[in-house]
Amino acid sequence: MVDLTIKGAKVVTEEGVFQGGVAVKEGQIVALGKDDTLPTGQTCLDAKGQYLLPGGVDPHVHIRYPGGAHRETFETGSAAAAAGGITTIIEHPISSPPQYSVEILMTRVKAAREQSIVDFAFLGAAGGEKLSYICDLGSAGIVGYKTFLHGAPEGRDKEFIGLTMKNNYQVYCGFSEVSKTNLPIGAHAEDDDLIAGLINQFRAAGKTGGLDHARSRPPITEVMTVERLIRIARETGVTLYLVHISTPEAVAVAKQARESGQKLYIETCPHYLYLTENDLVKHGPYAKCNPPLRSADDVEGLWKYVIDGTIDTIGSDHGPFTTEEKNQGVDDIFVAPAGFPGLETRLPLMLTAVKEGRLSLQRTVELLSTNPSKAFGLYPRKGTIRIGSDADFALIDMDTPFVINHEEMVTKSRDACVVYDGRSVFGRVTKTIVRGRVVYDNGKITMAPGYGQWILPQLLD
Repeated sequence: MVDLTIKGAKVVTEEGVFQGGVAVKEGQIVALGKDDTLPTGQTCLDAKGQYLLPGGVDPHVHIRYPGGAHRETFETGSAAAAAGGITTIIEHPISSPPQYSVEILMTRVKAAREQSIVDFAFLGAAGGEKLSYICDLGSAGIVGYKTFLHGAPEGRDKEFIGLTMKNNYQVYCGFSEVSKTNLPIGAHAEDDDLIAGLINQFRAAGKTGGLDHARSRPPITEVMTVERLIRIARETGVTLYLVHISTPEAVAVAKQARESGQKLYIETCPHYLYLTENDLVKHGPYAKCNPPLRSADDVEGLWKYVIDGTIDTIGSDHGPFTTEEKNQGVDDIFVAPAGFPGLETRLPLMLTAVKEGRLSLQRTVELLSTNPSKAFGLYPRKGTIRIGSDADFALIDMDTPFVINHEEMVTKSRDACVVYDGRSVFGRVTKTIVRGRVVYDNGKITMAPGYGQWILPQLLD
């Protein structure tokens, strides 16, 4: 007898979709097939014809705890992930301080172990002033690194210690160190010099509205930085993970590099596929993110690369802030912090594209589960439905539309997540299952904090 059987589902695997179910024992998938072929389970869950997807692997999450508890904790953030069908979060290093050392990493791991409801992995910080820490950190259980190419935003110095490479020399040295670990490095691709000059120019002219944020960070700031990062990554032999790419021109540059034989990954986010710079006019600081929201033409250009397989992953870039922090930018957009929550909207937004016939279901699973798992060394344990993999699932109602309402969200920073309010979507998560245990059930968190496990890359696990 197994621990759990799920029957009556449309099961989505890498090979296709079949009617039937799965069997789970000791947290892993031990059988899948038609209902009458499955072993008896101590618990049997009737999916009632809903889709059973691999649990989401979100490659771009900012919880920030400890140090940012007023914005989010691992308890509230992981609960939001569960509500969004996400079973593994990959936490980025922005914290106070970032995990540029093994000691800091273990402090954050301890907090996540105590609080998280879903499984989690960590990226390490890689900074030009902390080069000597990089290799040791790579052996401590991280799945990759993250760096920024600018100094700390005003008032946030503690959150960016050991997390920035401020010039080409630091990028070259930092990438060289990371290459020794055989782990990928995620890089925020915007040119700081050009952006800083434009912001000063705009402020001097009194241009501080929502749209001015986008104008101060034009597409060239991303494209030229992607070109530079690709060149340095090629020279140093590091695997580059381009985070939250917002322009089709940058994707085209990366695609060309990959076609020439370079190993790299390209990530975008739902907000670059569903929102435009007009939302900056509408929502002001609540729609501020870096890179900024782009034109409608850029949005359509990105969709092309999502559909044809060029873009590898879609991360939420979950960036929680309080309304007090966001409201600082009402009169001056440049003062507001960049980012907004996305854990709970990532899956339904992309499944709406499936419902509309724009994207296939299997391609969506690649973007949200399988490819992020592969990029960071978690595959085949995570991101797929196959025998031997962790029993991580999202059970989805694809037939009943619902309207996004920030007041119904789980994230602690729900009040700062208004950009999708009123949007009708499909793909409601009815159950989220992590290693065979239901952690979210029709609007309720059903698992106590601390259930989530720290997931190591397969080369270390």
